[in-house]
Formats: sequence, structure tokens, C-alpha cells
Amino acid sequence: MKRPGPLLTLLAGLLVGVFMLSLNATTGTKNASSSSADRTPDTTKQSPAAPPSPTPARPAPSPSPSKTPVPDAGYAGRTDDDSSAVAVTLRDGRAIAYFCDGRDKESWLKGDVNDDGTMRLTGKDGSVLNGTLKEGKRIRGTVDIDGGHYAFTADRTKKPSGLYRATATVRGAKVDGGWIVLPDGRQVGVLTRDGEPSAAPEIDPETGAVTVDGQGLTARPAAP
Repeated sequence: MKRPGPLLTLLAGLLVGVFMLSLNATTGTKNASSSSADRTPDTTKQSPAAPPSPTPARPAPSPSPSKTPVPDAGYAGRTDDDSSAVAVTLRDGRAIAYFCDGRDKESWLKGDVNDDGTMRLTGKDGSVLNGTLKEGKRIRGTVDIDGGHYAFTADRTKKPSGLYRATATVRGAKVDGGWIVLPDGRQVGVLTRDGEPSAAPEIDPETGAVTVDGQGLTARPAAP
């Protein structure tokens, strides 16, 4: 039997080489494609960022209601039953008030005035005045004294109307007098001598001069 010649052997080797080159080329292309696919980012799974929520607008603050400033002024008037008189003097946020019936009932009261014009004044005898300043023109309120309850309106005064007081010692007696000069000129007052009340003599509203038991005194505007 004859052996294949050298030419056939060479041809068979070339065929095997060509086949191996073709196989490597095909495998390399598939691997490269697979690698590229693995490196490509998957954008289908990423959601776009949500836009920031708008900040809700805040309502503008409401303007504070204007308040009528508490004036430095005097007020005087009668109780609703016309049995007594009330006078109030305001100074620097403080108040002094006087209630009297012109015979034997009286009370001096003091206290603070709030920014809204309300006030609660008290006396040493336990009396209480609750009042409200109305637009600076008048005070509307009540006085509780000796078990009685008195509503009143006191209008703003102009000199010589207002509240006056005089204290002195006359013939060995301690004298304390209070006077309310009403806007119409009428006077209501009580004078105590060593604690005993009685109707007060009239004062000269222009000067405050008054005579008590023959002795001249001067009643001066009362202030807190």
C-alpha cells in the first residue's frame, strides 16, 4: 500500500488551519458582543428624579388692630341712678378715682390702666371700680361699694372740671376732702373730720380755694 505523498499531507494541514481560524473568529465576535452588552448601562431601570415640591405660599400676616392710646386726662360724671358722682384721673398708665354721694358715702380707688383701656381700681375699704375707656372720650363702668352696685358714665373733662382733694389739720382735727366738679359746673363732695363724713363746702374751681371751719384751704387736682 502506498503512503500519502508529502503534497497531500501539506494540503490536509492547510485545511485544518483554515478551519481553526474560522472557528476562533466566530467565537471572538460572539464574546466581544456579549462583553459589550454586559458593559452597556441599563437605563430602563432608572426613574427620572421627581421635581421638588413647590413651597406653599404663606398668607400675609393680618395687621394688628389699632389701639387708641391711653391719654393723660380727667373724666367725671354721674351714676345711672343719679345718686352719686364718679371722677377718674389718668396719668402715665395709672388711675385714681373718687366715688361720692355728696353726703356720707365716699371712696378713693387706685390701679393700673391696661393698653386696651380697661381698668380695675380698688379702694382700702374694699370698693372696686371696673371701667373701660371708650375712644379716649369717656369711661363706662361700675362701682361696687358697701354692698351697692352703681353703673356710671364719666365724660372727659376740661378745666376747671375734674377731681380735687385737700388734706390738712384744722383745729386739731384731721380733715380730708374730695370734690368732683362736673362738666356742667355742679359740685359733689364729702369732707371727713377725724373719719366722720359730711357734705363738703364748695370750692372755687378756678383756684381750689375752700374754707373749712373758718380756716382757708386749697383743694388741688388729684393725680395717681
